Amino acid sequence: MRVALFATCVNDALYPSTAVATVRLLERLGVDIDFPAGQTCCGQPQYNTGYRRETEPLVRRMARTFEGYDYVVTPSGSCVAMIRDNYPRIGGKARAEGRGDTLAQASDSLVPRTYELTEFLVDVLDVTDVGAYFPHKVTYHPSCHGLRMLGLGERPRRLLEAVKGLELVELPGAEECCGFGGTFAVKNPDVSTAMGADKIHNSLSTGAEVLCGADNSCLMHLGGMLRRQDAPQRALHLAEILASTEEEPFA
Repeated sequence: MRVALFATCVNDALYPSTAVATVRLLERLGVDIDFPAGQTCCGQPQYNTGYRRETEPLVRRMARTFEGYDYVVTPSGSCVAMIRDNYPRIGGKARAEGRGDTLAQASDSLVPRTYELTEFLVDVLDVTDVGAYFPHKVTYHPSCHGLRMLGLGERPRRLLEAVKGLELVELPGAEECCGFGGTFAVKNPDVSTAMGADKIHNSLSTGAEVLCGADNSCLMHLGGMLRRQDAPQRALHLAEILASTEEEPFA
């Protein structure tokens, strides 16, 4: 089984510890994982801002970079949703415009091999207890892409519930958007901030030490608001919790 890590540009630039945690976790489970150095961005920022043609070279690059791997795993539901939902649209549009089938072929090749981390753990490796130890009170925020576009369902919760020492508490209004939404936060800052404030209020009401999620884009938004309030809670990616063990305690 050939497995590649797609770190994503957000993690590479701002949250490298999440990518490192993903590798540590998978290697502990016996997965030999590669990191193709040619990877860059999946194209989501460009596509969501309306630059479809400018996204096309990134689709081709992604397919070329991850060619030959059985699975492409990423700790980002947002980027997986981009690949699964929008790559076929990009390829189909190019084909309809008579510009060849290379984009459609790139999409067809990559889409079925790309997995969000919790999907890969539960559906491919058939594991929920990953041997993690995290003695903290945690609440979980399901991101919109993971919840609505990927249908991750209970996978993240099942993984968290199996972590030794972890107390998982329900987040009120869990299925409500946190307000980040990529460029939405830039174009509609007041609405974005208000939505984030509601999410933070609900999260703090749980008394949890950690607000956990599976998308660092959401956690960047929420974590920033927590820090500005000097709140007694931190935002942390699911991969970093699952990678934590008694032998290598989380700092």
